[in-house]
Amino acid sequence: MEGYQGAPIRQPVAMTYLCADCGAENQLKPREPIRCQDCGHRIMYKKRTKRSKCTAT
Repeated sequence: MEGYQGAPIRQPVAMTYLCADCGAENQLKPREPIRCQDCGHRIMYKKRTKRSKCTAT
C-alpha cells in the first residue's frame, strides 16, 4: 500500500501534580523522576480533573 503511514506517534503527555510540601504545581512526563522542581520534595499528588465522571438520569 503506497502512502500508508500507520498510526501517528504520540508524544508523552505531561500531567499536573501538586507538591505535598510546598503546594507548587509541577508538570511531569512519564518516566520522569517524581520530585518537586521548587523544593525537591518527593511526595506528589495528582491534580483532580474538572470533567464529570457520569450523570444519573
